[in-house]
Formats: sequence, structure tokens, C-alpha cells
Amino acid sequence: MEITERSLTTPYEGIMITPRSGGDVGVLVLAGSSGRIEIERSRLLARQGAIALSIRWFGGPGQPAGICEIPLETFAAAVDLLLDTGVRRVGVVGVSKGAEAALLIAGLDPRIDAVVALSPTSLAWANIGPGVDGRAHPYRSSWTWRGEPVPFVPYDDTWAPAEPEGSPVSYRTLYERSHTRFADAAEAAAIPIERVTGDLLLVAGGDDRMWPSLPFAEELAVRHSVAEHLARVIGSPDAGHRPRLPGESPAQASTTYLYGGSPSADAALGAAAWPHILQTLQIRP
Repeated sequence: MEITERSLTTPYEGIMITPRSGGDVGVLVLAGSSGRIEIERSRLLARQGAIALSIRWFGGPGQPAGICEIPLETFAAAVDLLLDTGVRRVGVVGVSKGAEAALLIAGLDPRIDAVVALSPTSLAWANIGPGVDGRAHPYRSSWTWRGEPVPFVPYDDTWAPAEPEGSPVSYRTLYERSHTRFADAAEAAAIPIERVTGDLLLVAGGDDRMWPSLPFAEELAVRHSVAEHLARVIGSPDAGHRPRLPGESPAQASTTYLYGGSPSADAALGAAAWPHILQTLQIRP
């Protein structure tokens, strides 16, 4: 399907990709802690018939340098942009920290009809990097809503990587230990998935080395089902933190982080999830 691309500078840096024949489903596509604009994934969805919008939600002009006290209104404003195109349905596709944002805003903005959370968390976490004041400590929430911080889990500063110095690091045990050590904060920071009234798809790998996304996804699905909503989990024991959808290039190797999985396992998880992603978003070419 032929597509057209339009760069955005206001209210946020980003890109909107539209099928030449138009589309009635709008999808907000959110990257994780890379901070990039998800051009490749947006193109993939647009070629299936969606109007895809991806924004830089931190690290851009006037934004915090890190994921620190990011206003969730940032994502509500992006939904406004999609609705201005005349779409009948809005979905959010987010990965990792982008999935955390997607799940949070979907519980606050009833205009969101569907969420696809790749490698999600069931909790809101402390900041990663500095806020607008340039400081990364003391820990603050990654998010705010209406000027108030979202409850969050801080990190256990006694944790140390198991890998040799200079090697890529797995952070999974940091999140597991922080979850256990700050149990009271974790209870308060549970993402209120019960408020999400739209369709929900959770995609996660059991070999995720960044955080335990598959257990997080299973917890979210249980809590969502208790609220009498439908949720589906697509999981794989061998995939890592970066599932790749059909048509996407393999994720680049990292000298900094251990993401888990393998190119073949991550691609297999993405392929298994792909038809469910299209179904959840209700994209029809």
C-alpha cells in the first residue's frame, strides 16, 4: 500500500504516515527508552491501512533529557492529532517504557480504543535519567498527570550487575529486587489496568533480560480479566525484550545492554503476534 509521510515539529517532534487511500484507524506508536521516533514500525502499520503517528516524547526541544516526570498529557495531545484526521478508532502501540506510557494513558483517556503493549511492565517506575532540572536523583516518577507525579517504584541502589565490568548488562534482577524491596510502593504503583476499557494485547518474551515482561504481562491480563475486559497475552519462552514484527529489520546488537532472546526468537514472537496486533487495532488493508 502506498503511503505519504509528514514530519511534525509541533506540538512535538514526530512523523505522521498516512495510506494514500486514507485510513479510519489511527495508531500512536511509542518507542521505549531509546527515545527515537519509531519510523519503521509506523511505516509498517501505515502500509496495512492505519494512520500512524510517532512522536519524540522525551529528549526533544523543551522536554526532559531523560524519562523523568513526563506529562502523560503528551500522549493525550498525540491522540488529539490522530482524531483530527477523522479516524473512527485510536490505538496505541508501545514497547518497554513506551508500553508503560501506553497502558497508563489508556486508563486515563477513554478515547483510546486499543492498546498493544510489547515487553510491558505492570508497574510504574522511577525516572531513567534527568528531568528538566538536569538531575537524575533523588528518584522521581517517570510520569505525571495533571501536574501530580504518578506513584512509582524506586530502584534498589544496593543492586550491582552480575556481568563483568565493561560487558553488556542485564537489568532484570534490578527490577525484580526493587519490586520486592519496595513492596508497598509497588502496590501503590500498580498500573490501573482495570480502568482500560479498550482492547488489550500484551506481547512478551520469557528470556527478557531488561525486566520480567512476561510475568508482568500475565499479571496485567489477570487484573484486566477480573475487571471483565478481554486481554490476550502472546508470549514466547525464548524471545527477549525486543520482539520484531514481520517486515522490520533485526534489532541492532548492543554493547551496553543484554536484551535476551535471539534474532530468530524475537522475529518468531513478532510473527506470532502480528495477526493479533492487526485484529486488536482493527486495521483492515
